[in-house]
Order: sequence, then C-alpha cells, then structure tokens
Amino acid sequence: MSARKRYQRAMEWLYLACVVISGSALVMITLIIPLGVFMRYAMNNPLSWPEPAAVIMMVMFSFLGGAAVYRANVHIAVEALLNAVKPEVRRYMLWGVDACMGATALFMLGYGIQLCRVTQYSTMAEFPGLSQAVVYLPIPIAGLLTLLFLIERVWVGDPPPTSIMYSDQATELE
Repeated sequence: MSARKRYQRAMEWLYLACVVISGSALVMITLIIPLGVFMRYAMNNPLSWPEPAAVIMMVMFSFLGGAAVYRANVHIAVEALLNAVKPEVRRYMLWGVDACMGATALFMLGYGIQLCRVTQYSTMAEFPGLSQAVVYLPIPIAGLLTLLFLIERVWVGDPPPTSIMYSDQATELE
C-alpha cells in the first residue's frame, strides 16, 4: 500500500474519531442541561456542575466537529467569486484558501498549546481535580487535525467515494 493510501486511511480514522467524539459531546450536552434545569426547578436542589460541564462539551463539540466538517468539505463557503473567475485564477484562489486554512490551523495549534500551558495549574471551582487546560485542549487538537486534513487535501486529494463521510447522503423520497 502506498504512503498516500495509508495516510488517507489514517485520516479516515481520525475523521471518524472526530465525528464520534463531537457527536457524543452533543448528546452529553443534551442530557446534562435538562438535568440541571430539572434539579433546579422541579427538585429545588440546583447542581453546580451541569453548566460548566456543558461548556466543556460544547468546546469539544465545536472544535473537533469543525475539523471533521472541514475534511468533509461541508463548511460554509462563498463560491460566487470562484465561479466568476477563469479556471487558472480559481486555482490560485483555492491555493490561497488552503494557505489561509493552514495559517489558521497553525495559529490554533500554537496559541492553543500556549493557552493550555498558561491555564494548566488553574482549576475549575465545580471540578477541583480538573485542570482548566482541559477546557482549552480541543483547540490545539483541532488545529492539528485540521492541518492533517489540509495536508490530505493538498497531497492526496479529496477523500475517496468509499469514505464513511459519504455514507449519510440524503436519499430521495417518493
């Protein structure tokens, strides 16, 4: 198996991990918030942890899900300008977009690591044993994942049609 195929297979597994983790975080948010509301208003016994736990899950969902969305190429994109220019100009514009995404991913990676280092000895009042850096850890991880997905797009090309990300395409109803 070629290096490109191995890399693409590894990116498929990372994509799947991003989807599973971010989806699980969304499910956790959906369970945690109603529990907090129920305990506060129905049981008159408010819990202190549901809101900060939901914030942690939301950061995880947003950043890891964002990396997966980038690989699947289903992010918001304005293509009107791309469609209005000649193909050779479009190619340079797309290269510029890739360069900007690379810069963004490197920014997230570098400053995310710095943010985690600065907050590693701080703790959350609701979770005294948990470092504040855990809240920010998805930022550098998502930066690294986005960079890896960008390398895949530039080096190997788009994921193959057999990729799991194409398995949930809409079907036509009768």
